[in-house]
Amino acid sequence: MTNKLGVGIIGAGNISAAYLRLGPMFKGIELRAVADLNMDAANERAKEFGVRAETVDSLLASDDIDIVVNLTIPAAHFEVSKNVLLAGKHVYSEKPFVLTLEEGAELKALAEEKGLRVGSAPDTFMGGAHQRVRNIIDSGEVGKITSGTAFVMGHGMEHWHPNPDFFYQPGAGPVLDIGPYYVTNLVQLLGPVARVAALTSTPAPERLITSQPRNGEKIPVGTPTTIHALLEFESGAVITMVTSWDVWQHGHSNMELYGEEGTLHVPDPNFFGGEIKQTKREADVELSGEWEHPFSIPNDGDNANYRCAGLADMAIAIQEGRPHRCSDALALHAVEVMTSILAAGEKRGFVEMTTTCERPAPLTPDAARELLA
Repeated sequence: MTNKLGVGIIGAGNISAAYLRLGPMFKGIELRAVADLNMDAANERAKEFGVRAETVDSLLASDDIDIVVNLTIPAAHFEVSKNVLLAGKHVYSEKPFVLTLEEGAELKALAEEKGLRVGSAPDTFMGGAHQRVRNIIDSGEVGKITSGTAFVMGHGMEHWHPNPDFFYQPGAGPVLDIGPYYVTNLVQLLGPVARVAALTSTPAPERLITSQPRNGEKIPVGTPTTIHALLEFESGAVITMVTSWDVWQHGHSNMELYGEEGTLHVPDPNFFGGEIKQTKREADVELSGEWEHPFSIPNDGDNANYRCAGLADMAIAIQEGRPHRCSDALALHAVEVMTSILAAGEKRGFVEMTTTCERPAPLTPDAARELLA
């Protein structure tokens, strides 16, 4: 029987509610406390979900907390994760994992020194839809993937988020905020990236907030908001990826992968489920219903939402002594891909990767069931 590791959260913002709500669905973890620099926010979130509120320091000192989930803003991820490791606890970070390779290397060395684990979102690649695509690719049904496209485009966060400022500063933007879902899924499907090229632009130097409570306020933009990138994978596949917050409407698929024997239409990697379409050469393939993956089942309105799957997998992996799927190596490689895309956009050229990683182990339907409480 897997024991439950105690989990504490640092950062009581919007995303903390999802972790606290969905955590009880999984084996291996028990959400016990939430901390924030703003104790009012911590107290409110703790009361909402029946956990205790802590200061950051008291959470790091708590004997019943084994893993700390780092839900702070991206610019604070490295410092907070480092402090968690120094306190002798495992850390699982929201994306992006860190903002530079140097930060990632330091966390890796510190974790190895202390015998601790580091993990990072996103875990949506563990969803039933994306694992079925993985299974189709690995089976050879569409042949070797030679190329593809990925599009994530919209008109930003200022129309819904109460405090959208950080989305438009270095460390965020569409590449580092939404890109992790796409890059991580591409890596788990195709393997590591060898080099990238990009063109970037910032059409609007400031954005108008239309959400409450700051409706009408303008915020500066300090990072590119439209990025057209080319990703060459070690496998030889070449993917065009476009991320933008300057688009009102478009008709592109989220992700398409072109194999020697057919095409795969992949649903939005920001979600666990969605519709897959497959062809055999030019003819449509009717996918059977035999792939009954639990992380494809809608549980949040029409969506399949299994956030915390990566956290639970890490907790169980710690106890079983096996690698966890949302690893620091995978997350750091994704960070290098994304930051290199921005660097390539600045210099209008190619950037070679210096990191690589293994593809995470596939999550079969049976393995996914083993994660659920």
